[in-house]
Amino acid sequence: MTARGAGAAVEAQGLSRRFGEVQALDDVSFEVKAGELFGFIGPDGAGKTTLFRILTTLQRPDAGSARVLGLDVVKDFWVIRTKVGYMPGRFSLYADLSVEENLRFFASVFGTTLEKGADLIAPIYEQIAPFKDRRAGALSGGMKQKLALCCALVHTPELLLLDEPTTGVDAVSRREFWDLLERLRAGGLTIVASTPYMDEASRCERVALIQRGRILEIADPRRIGERFDRPLIAVRASERMRLLEALRAHPGAGSVFPFGDVVHYTDARPGGDAQAIAASVRDALATRGIADAEVEIVPPGIEDVFMALMQRRGAEAA
Repeated sequence: MTARGAGAAVEAQGLSRRFGEVQALDDVSFEVKAGELFGFIGPDGAGKTTLFRILTTLQRPDAGSARVLGLDVVKDFWVIRTKVGYMPGRFSLYADLSVEENLRFFASVFGTTLEKGADLIAPIYEQIAPFKDRRAGALSGGMKQKLALCCALVHTPELLLLDEPTTGVDAVSRREFWDLLERLRAGGLTIVASTPYMDEASRCERVALIQRGRILEIADPRRIGERFDRPLIAVRASERMRLLEALRAHPGAGSVFPFGDVVHYTDARPGGDAQAIAASVRDALATRGIADAEVEIVPPGIEDVFMALMQRRGAEAA
């Protein structure tokens, strides 16, 4: 594995890729440090899979360049494939082979053995070892996920690329999976993972927010709320649709989005006093007969920054 602090593990400059009328990637540039756990956060269709397929040398960019472990993704693709572990979004192992047979097969593809990769995959494999003779297709979603991770690591790669690895599994399995990734990262492995789940972003050291093929922001997820330039108000009421309509009709409304069991509201004027805005919202709702509204000032999270950046990008494009 690559030692932490050894420089850049991934470098991309101006990557673009088009499929017919769809611009999957549009001038994407970023850098991943060696030993870093780096995340790409965005909805379906944002360009995450296309980007990962370029980094794993499965597709070529139309424009721009990328280097993985110091190697060019176009010129050095054979070498890169021996140094990278890749776990695609869809389960892609052999359903008719057993757990152990899959592992031995993937080890042989890379010219190694299961025994040689045992130390790296041990924390993961010990959880699926009791099912080593079970067909992969008969495993639960969480177990399939762990098997796929083992297969991506069995040749002891220097870089691990995971494309939406937790999609379709339960919350407990998702948390366990990210616990495993943090253990691997602590051992020095560079990890780049994409996800549509905003809550997983906090497990990364840095995240890139990506939408419609463009990176909106790259930041530490624990500090990304600092990018938010106005007070955020959370509002709760029993009649949610009526609440949404009332907030959107408020004269000062900037953005109004459902967020779990509350509605997140921002004023159109940046830099306003949070207490004054909250009081204004509370009074406006009371005037409209929404007497049970609960209004509080809350810290912005990644989702709020993402929505604000998307809204700003849409306004710039209009």
